[in-house]
Amino acid sequence: MAEEKKAGSGWLNVAVDYGPLVVFLAVYRLSAPDDPGLGDIIAIVYGTGAFMVAAVIALAVSKFLLGRISPMLWFSTALIVGFGALTIWFQDEKFIQLKPTIIYAVFGTALIGGWLAGRALLKILLEAAFEGLSEEGWLKLSRNWGFFFLLLAGLNEVLVATMDFEGWLWAKLWVFLPLTFLFTFANIPMLMKHGLSIDDADEVLKDEPPTGG
Repeated sequence: MAEEKKAGSGWLNVAVDYGPLVVFLAVYRLSAPDDPGLGDIIAIVYGTGAFMVAAVIALAVSKFLLGRISPMLWFSTALIVGFGALTIWFQDEKFIQLKPTIIYAVFGTALIGGWLAGRALLKILLEAAFEGLSEEGWLKLSRNWGFFFLLLAGLNEVLVATMDFEGWLWAKLWVFLPLTFLFTFANIPMLMKHGLSIDDADEVLKDEPPTGG
């Protein structure tokens, strides 16, 4: 049974990370009026509410199907609920759009700070362990993810400034998801140089940090 859970954790991690975002987009599209205006704000509020509920459900799925909730997922979900509530209360989409920037900036700063201090915080934040990977490998992975998170923070701000709300939602799915997979794959050769077994390379993909929120 444990092996079955572990084998399925790859797609489950993606579902937990990006599932709430897909729900957000679907509810927004179903609620969006033909003409922008007050109706668009209502669609954003409905979508945000669905996003918050889906994020909490994803948290439960992670606990009961993956057997754990990483500190990064806890933090991401807390911000989704918090900034989602602000979006609904003030009926202003800027709050929910600011949330990813804060998440990425906090994670990026923490990981780079840990790397500079000689601590691989990514291992702690993910509650993951890649068999055979040396401490130097973990440090480099933390550093790389730290700079990648800061890149995502900047990219999110650019998308918010240059796209309408629906375009920003689609970009979260079709830009951030491929970038994350490409970045994760790009790190595998470096990790293998630092002790990661080729048989365990898929664990890197299964335990990648959350970027969909």
